[in-house]
Amino acid sequence: MERLPKVAVPAIAALIFLIIILAKSTVTIDAGHAAVLYETLGDGVDSDKAPLGPGFHIIAPWNRVIDYETRQQEIPEKMSVLSSNGLDIKLDASVLYEPDVKNLGKLHNEKGENYLSRVLQPAIRSAARSVVGRYTPEQLYSTKRDAIQEEIFEETKKIVERQYIQLNNVLIRDVTLPPTIKDAIERKLRQEQESLEYEFRLVTAEKEAERQIIEAQGKADANRILSASLTDKILQDKGIEATVKLSESNNSKVVVIGSGDSGMPIILGDQ
Repeated sequence: MERLPKVAVPAIAALIFLIIILAKSTVTIDAGHAAVLYETLGDGVDSDKAPLGPGFHIIAPWNRVIDYETRQQEIPEKMSVLSSNGLDIKLDASVLYEPDVKNLGKLHNEKGENYLSRVLQPAIRSAARSVVGRYTPEQLYSTKRDAIQEEIFEETKKIVERQYIQLNNVLIRDVTLPPTIKDAIERKLRQEQESLEYEFRLVTAEKEAERQIIEAQGKADANRILSASLTDKILQDKGIEATVKLSESNNSKVVVIGSGDSGMPIILGDQ
């Protein structure tokens, strides 16, 4: 094999060096990410510069980029906090967050890549201790869970929004009480439910009794009015009308005139 010309060796070396430089000078940012540019020969990350967005970028080969995910992310948190009466309560929560993209340089310079452990986690734990400490275990277990979730979110948001983190939501998945306290609360809730059911039955029975009294009173009043309006003459006229209608029917019958009470006729049928 013929030896390469002397000029070819430097050319190949220069080409390889150029390829390495080009590889170092290009960077691609994925969708849902952004990056800050660290200028090695300068002052590091310039907080006032806009971050590099998704896509292809050319940079100086001696600089480097630090990538951050900018989509909403979730961090699970299991916390042990105290209620208003000093009982140990365990919270299972999810924190939904994302970095403040427009201030990504400030986030990197002031908090660093580990901003979750430095800022967000301490903030959510502090807010949870503060909020849960205002409530009793019974309130945490039943009626106040939504309010507690909202209060933890608002208190955490106040802490982190000044530190270039956007808090989207805090979700309380579970509240775990000491077993003895949980059992006592459940017994109390059952007793309250049974008491409400008993009161409902009493009220229903009372209303039914009132209805029956009113109905009976109405019937008595109707009978009294009817009795007062029925004179002997009216009864006799009604009897005559009934006798005439019966006598006109096709059934076999015997009419005894003047044999009934008050002279009313008696009609004897064929049976």
